[in-house]
Amino acid sequence: MSDTLVNDLKVIVFQLKDEEYGIPVQQVQSIERMMHITRVPKVAKFVKGVMNLRGVVTPIIDLRRRFGIEPIEYSESTRIIIVGVGDMEVGLIVDAANDVIDIPEGSIEPPPEVVGSVEVEYLNGVAKVEKRLLILLNLEKVLNTEEMKELKVLEG
Repeated sequence: MSDTLVNDLKVIVFQLKDEEYGIPVQQVQSIERMMHITRVPKVAKFVKGVMNLRGVVTPIIDLRRRFGIEPIEYSESTRIIIVGVGDMEVGLIVDAANDVIDIPEGSIEPPPEVVGSVEVEYLNGVAKVEKRLLILLNLEKVLNTEEMKELKVLEG
């Protein structure tokens, strides 16, 4: 009996600029279309604000700004991926949410020193899947910053 399924990592694939990223599907609560975001004063530049998602006030982060990628206008394909990390729920604005794929554990490699503009500490690794190169984000690291601790207050 094969245990390959046990070692596969199921990820949601999303796009920022011309790179594809993956986050584990178990950290994703939902994927939403762009909706009204209420700005919050005196927060980090990458924090877009908060939105009321089914009665829950959820902080929203622009991942392009978080990673120092130049901002673009939001489009029909722009999505907000709602993720849960620890006891925090946060929305991540991405250019597009593409699909869900299984990555065989053996095809995940440690991150190279430099991957585009994303700091290596934010990565779990990179995976080659067919002709695609996916950058696997470590959401705990991406979201575990002083700025994010301020957002805990916003969740109220």
